[in-house]
Amino acid sequence: MQLEVGAILEGKVTGITKFGAFVELPGGKTGMVHISEIAPVFVKEIRDFVTENQTVKVKVLGISEEGKISLSMKKALDPAQQQPQRRENNRPRAPRQPRPAAVSPGRPGNYEWQSRRIEGGSFEDMMSRFKQSSDEKMSDLKRAVEGKRGGFSRHGNSRG
Repeated sequence: MQLEVGAILEGKVTGITKFGAFVELPGGKTGMVHISEIAPVFVKEIRDFVTENQTVKVKVLGISEEGKISLSMKKALDPAQQQPQRRENNRPRAPRQPRPAAVSPGRPGNYEWQSRRIEGGSFEDMMSRFKQSSDEKMSDLKRAVEGKRGGFSRHGNSRG
């Protein structure tokens, strides 16, 4: 029997490793299903999905010049089955928590993201507070950058 890319066949699982499963195809040839091609969901342990001597349906993905046959179980499924399954419990995921800025402590610019809104005040008051905070942060950053330049101004003149 001549194997060709795209063919869907049945074969028997002859071996399971950490990275995939070996499947004996009709005609006595053996191909491998990589762990990423076992199922349409994340596969941590292949033995959770297949067992040795199990008959499985596979699709031929490729045949190398050396004769190695690359197979896929998930691409041999019907298109509706190829989609990852939704979470069974249908619980909403926990909201993401804000992360602090990735700057060393004690250095300019080490500002933590504030998740709490400051309640009260008009829009203009909130904008004023935001502008003041922003100006302070920009001032700190400018001082830090100028300090790294070794005491020279933007125009190359010495300050001292």
